[in-house]
Amino acid sequence: MQITDKSKALFIAYAKDAGNWSGSPLVGGNVGGTQEDKGNLTQLKKADLITTFTDEGHTWIVFTAKGREYARELGIDDNLQAGY
Repeated sequence: MQITDKSKALFIAYAKDAGNWSGSPLVGGNVGGTQEDKGNLTQLKKADLITTFTDEGHTWIVFTAKGREYARELGIDDNLQAGY
């Protein structure tokens, strides 16, 4: 996987938090949300691990099939909502 250690750490944090958000965590909810995190989220999108969508002014993460597989490889339970 060609992502930085910071992007990997953010991915892991969001994946672990996903169960608190019906599998699709809120950006800046319990995890992240800083200006620095935006670059890491972009890297995760480019790696095809996540997508995001905005609803009522809030941005949510959706894990792609590749992202769900990567989370399982990292030992994170599959509590991630299926991507669009």
